[in-house]
Amino acid sequence: MIVELSNLLSALNVSADWIGLRATQEASTHRTVRDGIPEYNRTTTTQGIMVEVLVNGQIGYAATNLLTLESVQAAALTAQRQAIAASEWNIHPTPLSARPKVVEDYTSPILKPFDALTPGEISEILTKICQTLKVSDQIVQTSATAIVTETETWFVSSNGSEAHQKFWMISTDYSATAQEGAIVQRRSNNGGLAHCYQGGIEHLVTPDLWQRVKQIGDQAIELLTAEECPTETTTLVLAPDQMLLQIHESVGHPLELDRILGDERNYAGGSFIKLEDFGKRVYGSPLMNITFDPTVPGEFASYRFDDTGTPATREYLIKEGTLMRGVGSLESQARAGVLGVASTRASSWNRPPIDRMGNLNLEPGSGSFEETITSVDRGIFMEANRSWSIDDQRHKFQFSCEYGRLIEQGKLTKTVRNPNYRGVTPEFWGSLIKVGDRSTWQMYGTPFCGKGEPNQAIRVGHGSPIAVFANVEVFGGGA
Repeated sequence: MIVELSNLLSALNVSADWIGLRATQEASTHRTVRDGIPEYNRTTTTQGIMVEVLVNGQIGYAATNLLTLESVQAAALTAQRQAIAASEWNIHPTPLSARPKVVEDYTSPILKPFDALTPGEISEILTKICQTLKVSDQIVQTSATAIVTETETWFVSSNGSEAHQKFWMISTDYSATAQEGAIVQRRSNNGGLAHCYQGGIEHLVTPDLWQRVKQIGDQAIELLTAEECPTETTTLVLAPDQMLLQIHESVGHPLELDRILGDERNYAGGSFIKLEDFGKRVYGSPLMNITFDPTVPGEFASYRFDDTGTPATREYLIKEGTLMRGVGSLESQARAGVLGVASTRASSWNRPPIDRMGNLNLEPGSGSFEETITSVDRGIFMEANRSWSIDDQRHKFQFSCEYGRLIEQGKLTKTVRNPNYRGVTPEFWGSLIKVGDRSTWQMYGTPFCGKGEPNQAIRVGHGSPIAVFANVEVFGGGA
């Protein structure tokens, strides 16, 4: 495909400072079994080319799903006209350096390819998951899902880029809903579709699969008779599966440079962060170290370069509590005058790349799970996000979890249901008093981070150890 794209690029008759062609081909199969009965089985494929044209400091975009010279030429002329028309209102000229030359190749690590199991065998596994989840007649609904996706992109440009990336991705989810009278509780495998990875079927048929499935069913039943989470200000211990949501909403989104610059306010809001905060604002306690890391093998948003050709490197966004970098493109960095990362991404061939999250991870600290719990005299341990609410400046938030346990005198004791907590982003991260070690670090992801107009649902990854926060307001479902 690189040769074909290079030939198309050479044949284009368009006056521009720079031209890029990004071809994408994606095939995805989504299977869901509910209560042991196949509910959803669909395969989708899509392919096309995004044409970018830089003229007088303005980029124009146009896309086509016809891989012919005539169609790509027409798209290039459309993009050129858009760039010229938009240049009259250009806020900041896009430098040619915002589209660097890249010659790279990347393929996701994979142990067992998707065809290691037949479609029938995958459906049988999902059916058995549902059956195993039903540990009691009080389980009123079970569900199991597997989504496998193969995405391939090729990128060439007028300044010599020739790059290729192939992604093998899998997302799995299973859950059980239990009911006793008016009490209804749902327990899932670390939150809805949290198990998102680059790789193959090895992420569906894991060594602990059936043990974990039964545990989810048992915990759903356990929650029916559990006490409500108490309302108090106490020590909060978050599992890595809830840190996924905490990092995503209160770190990832507020650090996106286009939000800070005001470009997202119409759709998804802005940020409490100001441009002058970078390099000096205290975002959290000295234990807070957040990295943008697209180099982690198997994490959902790992890649060699972003959709503008910017090489992907591991960088600290927040180091020892101090804000260092934003999440934004080379053009956003030039416009804002701050450092960013290789995070300009598009959800498909017919979308332009915009400032997005990739892999955002909380780096490990010290202390095993047992040592971390032992250090807490009184507190609550929470797992798996259930719902969330955060204001459009990413400042005040309220999050709800599926499963909680009291910590009393350094030990996990009673299970509590409907555990919730609320806070204000800087104060909350400032209350971080302990971060678990590498043995507690787990990575998850989400396939549906929405942003942009028209909307783009992108894939992101988040890894974290267990984390402890002091003096947090927690409450139950009746509060």
